[in-house]
Amino acid sequence: MSKKPPLGFIPEPLLLSLSVILPLRKSPIGLQTSRKFRQIIASIEAVGLIEPLSVGKPNSAGQYILLDGHTRLVALMQLGFDTAPCLVATDDESYTYNNRINRLSSIQEHVMIRRAVERGVSPEKLAKALDVDISHINKKLNLLDGICPEAVELLRDHQFSPNLVAVLRKLKTTRQIECVELMISANNVTVSYAQALLAATPSNMLVGEIKTRKVTGVSSDQMAKMEWEMGNLQEQFKLAEQSYSQDVLNLVLSKGYLAKIMANEAVLRYLTKHHRDMLGEFERIVRMTNLDK
Repeated sequence: MSKKPPLGFIPEPLLLSLSVILPLRKSPIGLQTSRKFRQIIASIEAVGLIEPLSVGKPNSAGQYILLDGHTRLVALMQLGFDTAPCLVATDDESYTYNNRINRLSSIQEHVMIRRAVERGVSPEKLAKALDVDISHINKKLNLLDGICPEAVELLRDHQFSPNLVAVLRKLKTTRQIECVELMISANNVTVSYAQALLAATPSNMLVGEIKTRKVTGVSSDQMAKMEWEMGNLQEQFKLAEQSYSQDVLNLVLSKGYLAKIMANEAVLRYLTKHHRDMLGEFERIVRMTNLDK
């Protein structure tokens, strides 16, 4: 049986005096007027320090080098705190902290806010802790209302504006899934793209609408043509997506093969003499560093 790898920090946080914590760097100019700093201040005032500071092992003078939490340290000092809970690292690899993290997706944030409210935390307190307007919390709280489970699953790992969901709510279930798939495939999960897809959606795929919607500056004929072109574009995009991986693999293999034969002097002489144009194309392919070009 292999041994478990040692922990990179002592599991139980220690309550350390701020005077023995030494930052690795100076605070950037304008930190105390930034939105992030105001949010941290508001959060500490409302619910206390949630994430402990991360420090290294003490030196001979009993001082601890701060590995992670420089902004939180400045906030605690500004609020008049004397001590702070700290996780003591058993190594000095600061890259294992917030330098390599995954940001919360919009749906994960929605789940956390809803869970907090279900456990008795008021939306007002959450808004104060996050230094945002109460309407922002309400939008996050009701983010998935009117969205089908299939579309929710597709959006699970993405960040998007609550206003995007307001657009999707106007679409019927099948059209919601279709539009979300298209946005994800195009790597463009934005409100403006969703609105464009909404404008190109047939009336029978809209919630509560049975008549063709009128768009300022666009005639009914132009709208019909745009809907047809958007539908055609979606089909072409899906077909291209299906063969994209295989096409890229073929290009990689072709590039490697061309590089190999171009290294053959006899082949190079023949191409130079009889197929100079083809030789130029082969050289361009071999030099390519980005296959998207």
